[in-house]
Amino acid sequence: MKQIDLVYRTAFAELSQRTFDAQFEADFSLDGRFVSVPVKGRNYWYFEYPTEEGDKRRYVGPEADEAITARVNEHRQVKDDVRERRRLVGMLLRSGGMASPDRFAGEVTKALAEAGLFRLRAVLIGSVAFSCYPGLLGVRLPNTAMQTGDADFAQDFAISAEVEDSLPPILEVLQSVDPTFRTVPHQADKAKVSAFTNAVNYRVEFLTGNRGSDDYTGKPSSMPALGGASAENLRFLDYLIYEPVRTVLLHREGVSVNVPAPERYAVHKLIVASRRRTDGLGRAKRDKDVQQSSLLLQALVETRQGYAVADAYREAWDRGTAWREGIQFGLQLMSNAGKEALADALGIKPEELGKA
Repeated sequence: MKQIDLVYRTAFAELSQRTFDAQFEADFSLDGRFVSVPVKGRNYWYFEYPTEEGDKRRYVGPEADEAITARVNEHRQVKDDVRERRRLVGMLLRSGGMASPDRFAGEVTKALAEAGLFRLRAVLIGSVAFSCYPGLLGVRLPNTAMQTGDADFAQDFAISAEVEDSLPPILEVLQSVDPTFRTVPHQADKAKVSAFTNAVNYRVEFLTGNRGSDDYTGKPSSMPALGGASAENLRFLDYLIYEPVRTVLLHREGVSVNVPAPERYAVHKLIVASRRRTDGLGRAKRDKDVQQSSLLLQALVETRQGYAVADAYREAWDRGTAWREGIQFGLQLMSNAGKEALADALGIKPEELGKA
């Protein structure tokens, strides 16, 4: 597995910070001010700005997040550098061996980012998120593992309920990209919508984790922060989106996004592979799950982050029987290279995987 040259890894890190800065400036004009608000014993930044109806507030993020607090303090110093960021994106894609999402996925993610989705602590998941990992890990990954026909986004239910802020209507945001987008009523509750699709069946879906009970599985939850959209409850998702990583999607001038920690993504893909349907599409998705997991495990070990893999794996393994069975199923399908990387991270032999 070939590592990306240091100069390009450094450029990616710079672009990630500059894209975050630029998005921060777009979200918060110089007309307003930042205020610290205590909520349940923790302090959170909100942006207070004047309107014709009086002052309003928008959620920014936790004061404990050093990157956000630094940007609050440096808010007035940010300058628009779109042209330079586009040059950096082009260089990273052409010469740096990094990956971009397909154009349409990039446009959808960009529109949602500009509407405030990631400011409200949502997480980009699935294969679009996977395209961020070559730059994040500094390792070349095959483009075939990134092909997708949909875009998935997740948000923790408690966050959505507590931020006291919301996106504009999701359908309007998506229709700004493609006017043919329409809502897809949820099968379990026709009054709620967690997915949207367009004329060529490109699907955008919003997900959330089960709240301590399987009673929510297969049902949509109303999400106050998602501009009228609900979210499909999925088991194991809370594990995936815990402590996500801020990075940049290499599309246009860069899109500042939150993605799952790569070690959690790798272990989660092992588990969800066991939950795929057995029809042709389900088998194809299962194969891609295992391929992505294997590639990330190899990349993490190659970049000396096996300790992170070990911690993520053991956390999942200790969560119970269903989690262990999912891991064991995924391991049966995984390539030898992926198994060897995981065994290396755990300090065991490959044949001992999935046994304890």
